[in-house]
Amino acid sequence: MSSPAADFLQALGHGVHAIDTGFHRPRFDAAYLLVDEGRAAFIDTGTRHALPRLLGALSSLGLPLDAVDWVIPTHVHLDHAGGVGPLMQALPQARLLVHPRGARHMIDPSALYQGALAVYGQAEMDRSYGELVGVDADRVQTSTDGMSLVLGGRTLQLIDTPGHALHHHCIWDPVSRGWFTGDTFGISYRELDNAAGQPWIFPASTPVQFQPDALRVSIGRLLAPAPAAVYLTHYGCLGQVQALGSQLLQVLDEVVTLGRALRDDPQRYQALRQGLRALYLRSVRQHGSALTDAAIAEVLAVDIELNAQGMAVWLDREKR
Repeated sequence: MSSPAADFLQALGHGVHAIDTGFHRPRFDAAYLLVDEGRAAFIDTGTRHALPRLLGALSSLGLPLDAVDWVIPTHVHLDHAGGVGPLMQALPQARLLVHPRGARHMIDPSALYQGALAVYGQAEMDRSYGELVGVDADRVQTSTDGMSLVLGGRTLQLIDTPGHALHHHCIWDPVSRGWFTGDTFGISYRELDNAAGQPWIFPASTPVQFQPDALRVSIGRLLAPAPAAVYLTHYGCLGQVQALGSQLLQVLDEVVTLGRALRDDPQRYQALRQGLRALYLRSVRQHGSALTDAAIAEVLAVDIELNAQGMAVWLDREKR
């Protein structure tokens, strides 16, 4: 391994460990390793290129491969689940727990690959994602809304959380009183924290199943138990969750207003890109970021492109 585990493994307390998967840039994409009484679960995996880091995290914590009972992608987008197949091959005792709408894509990822290929193109697929590997069907279990799952001495709970994707669930950890939120509770990059260390957050409307009304309901369900923390895939553990949720819903409302204003624009995609860039810059500035506009736009460049694409799909769906 080219770098020690300390470079990408962060202990967050309560048996929760964040693994920087190395996707795109540092602190962009996290997988989580949850450990209790010597038993472990991975929540999200990053892409298949993250496998050395995932296995390195186990080694660093002194955990054998057969200590992992569960691999749980929050949803099957490749930055969250592209590494599931090779990771499952390496873990002899693990079972895969996936949303029922995503299970077939984990067993046979060919359609998932083709869908991502249409969005990203072959060069980006080869560079960032690589080949996808299916999981044996007899090792796959599907989640149900409200189900419980025992890991060591704690009992996790899963709920169905559409809005970003129809195949999305979130995982509640009662020990840390935290949610593993995938993309349902938005995206927050540490580069955009203000001088007081307070995070800025925004919704993920990436293709192809963005549904803002459903997302509002899902965010409300996540806020209901007054969580102490949210564990975001993009990126990290955040507190002050109620205030963060209010900010997220406010930006979501602004995104929806922008989209509906541009629904019939003849250059809609370009207008959405420009509109999101302006919206994000204004919001980050109001939050107190010290970065230049150019630096903010660079941090958010990938999200501006993908969120504009997702908004366009949502607007087309609303027309029908």
